[in-house]
Amino acid sequence: MISPSALLFQVNRLKPELITPAKPTPHETKLLSNIDDQESLRFQVPVIMSYRNNNPSSMNANRDPVKVIREGLSRALVYYYPLAGRLREGPNRKLMVECNGEGVLFIEANADVTLAQLGDAIAPPSPFLEEFLYNVPGSDGILGCPLLLIQVTRLSCGGFILALRLNHTMCDAAGLLQFLNALGEMAQGAQAPSTTPVWERELLGARDQPRITCVHHEYEEGIDAQGSLPSTNKPNMVQRSFYFGSKEIKAIRNHIPPQLSTCTTFDLITACLWKCRTLALRMNPKQVVRVSCLVSARGKRHNVRLPLGYYGNAIAFPAAVSEAKDVCTNPLGYALELVMKAKATVNEEYMRSVADLMEIKGRIQKYPLTGNFIVSDTTRAGFGEVSFGWGKPVFGGPAKALNLISFYVQHKCNNEEGVLVPICLPLSDMERFQQELERMTVETVQTMEDIYDTKSAKIVSRM
Repeated sequence: MISPSALLFQVNRLKPELITPAKPTPHETKLLSNIDDQESLRFQVPVIMSYRNNNPSSMNANRDPVKVIREGLSRALVYYYPLAGRLREGPNRKLMVECNGEGVLFIEANADVTLAQLGDAIAPPSPFLEEFLYNVPGSDGILGCPLLLIQVTRLSCGGFILALRLNHTMCDAAGLLQFLNALGEMAQGAQAPSTTPVWERELLGARDQPRITCVHHEYEEGIDAQGSLPSTNKPNMVQRSFYFGSKEIKAIRNHIPPQLSTCTTFDLITACLWKCRTLALRMNPKQVVRVSCLVSARGKRHNVRLPLGYYGNAIAFPAAVSEAKDVCTNPLGYALELVMKAKATVNEEYMRSVADLMEIKGRIQKYPLTGNFIVSDTTRAGFGEVSFGWGKPVFGGPAKALNLISFYVQHKCNNEEGVLVPICLPLSDMERFQQELERMTVETVQTMEDIYDTKSAKIVSRM
């Protein structure tokens, strides 16, 4: 397998086009929920999925993935027509989607490279993301821009890469996967999606008498003890991904007390990363630090009654809070217990309180930058199950970390299923972070740069 630093290939893209619903759809305005339109979700999230040319002798041999996905997209948008609209902002910064059928951006591309040559360079943080997901000028705003951009790139081996960029205010991971599965079904000839999409964003709107009934540390900028700028504003930001397999998880578990042994792998990794990151950033000991865990409110566990097919944001990010010195000097169990307690606060009342908070504060509430770290577990979201007729993806998931936000993605390394976590930090802090993480896991944690040198890839690209 060729190291990405030595990999030279060319990507040829056709002119971006707008894909509209295959049939006429209602022209109307739909309000987003108070969870959807909070300031904290007004950003674009990139996702990448790679597919082999499975069963080349079968019916897929003469099927073009670009054509199949383009047509499936157009048909899926009949059912998910709000995604073909544009966001507008009303009084009190309320977001609404104008369902005007303008369409989503679609790019057809070809690359003279194989999946085998790319290897793990598809996984976050991919050095080739900009090649497989072209940022069409003027398309990445929140208001008045396409809500979804998709690029499908044929590879010389017969496989292909589907990369997309989603306006997060429209869907969370579960909602996006529902749409992608519908797209896959329509691409494979289904007459309608197996799950009927449900809008009903009013279910997570403000109550008639808005009231904040829970503590929301995730939005409280004022609790910071020190007024210094966050160290992640430093120049020379870098991204590296860290792999957690069975050996790493076992080593980290050795650092926790027996009474916390029932914690989930997510809780364990989150506490470990929070501690190592806080140590690496060398903050003022009195600085208040936070880790916010994205928690889905779907399902019976949190008692938030949402109908099957709801594809809006149904998430909260409760924060574990502490002074930096306590996270750094206490055993790992201290941070772990804070993480577990924060996650346990999410229930229906918590979600109602968040929705009312946004109504009362005018949606200006955003997660603080100082001393904050946000994590989202997508390992069970289903990215690895999406099929467009060529089987399951070799890799599927968020393409990179987004400054303070790290996504946990499912990833196979040396034939072992584990968790890959991209981290974004200034270079000097990243070196210290990796050292702290290695101490925590005893054995050296593998980064993707240990396997491939991704620092100086050379690529030729043209429209």
